Amino acid sequence: MADKSDFTLPLVISAGIHIGVLIVLIVGVDFSEKPKPQPQASAPAVQAVVVDQKMIAQHVEKLKADKRESERKEKARQDELERKAQQARQQREREQAQIKKLEKERKQKEIETKNAAAAAKAAQLKEKQEKEKAQKAEADRKQKEKERKASEEAARKAAEKRKQEEAAAKKAADERKRKEEAERKRKAEAERKRLAEEKARQQQEQMMQDALAAEQAALSQTRNKQVMSEVQRYTSMIRATIQRNLVVDESMRGKSCRVFIRLASDGFVTATKTLSGDAVVCRAAKAAINKAGRLPVSAEPDVYNRLKEINLTVQPEFN
Repeated sequence: MADKSDFTLPLVISAGIHIGVLIVLIVGVDFSEKPKPQPQASAPAVQAVVVDQKMIAQHVEKLKADKRESERKEKARQDELERKAQQARQQREREQAQIKKLEKERKQKEIETKNAAAAAKAAQLKEKQEKEKAQKAEADRKQKEKERKASEEAARKAAEKRKQEEAAAKKAADERKRKEEAERKRKAEAERKRLAEEKARQQQEQMMQDALAAEQAALSQTRNKQVMSEVQRYTSMIRATIQRNLVVDESMRGKSCRVFIRLASDGFVTATKTLSGDAVVCRAAKAAINKAGRLPVSAEPDVYNRLKEINLTVQPEFN
């Protein structure tokens, strides 16, 4: 019984130590510190404890090693997790970047699509406009071609009409020339005839005029003699009238005055003007003319025309 109790006690102590070590490991007790002195036990117990201490130390080392390995593994696991997390973050960043890139590309493609659609629409509009322009140009070309043909046709008709008119004009001109030539010949013949007749008539008229002129000359000569006689007679009468009204004195002896006199058809003096001579005689002559007022004139026009404006010399007469 004593042996059994001796053997049991170290086992109990060993078990207690193992449990304590486990608790220390669990709560993080550092076994690097020297163990505190334990109460002394009996020799068998001490031997058991020494043996167990070695085992415990080995076990503790093993536990430490296991802990370190566990920590290493945990660190490795944490590092792996961190690496995976980093990779996940990087993957997420790459994915986000890819998403952004894809979104940007999508927006760019959307813009390009819109631009392409706008360009296509503009191209369609331009094509439509070009087509309309081409159609309009073609319509204009056809219209111009039609107008050109119409113009050419009109020009052809005009040229044909002009040729016809020119031919008609030439024919008319030829006919006119022929008629003019015939008329010219007729007129030339008529003119020769007229000239011959005119010459004969002129010769006859000349003979008659010569005879009349001779007669007129004879009559005129006779008439002129009569008129001159009347002019001289009335001039003498006018001079005598002035002499009757002329106031003279001795200072006028041998002196004279030439005066211009204009007379109305009834002999009324309308104007007088001194032409030359003695001033005293001229004043007396003008006074005598004004005093007379009216001078003798003939009722015959031929005589009056020679007396209506006369230049007369007045010379005082002394008894």
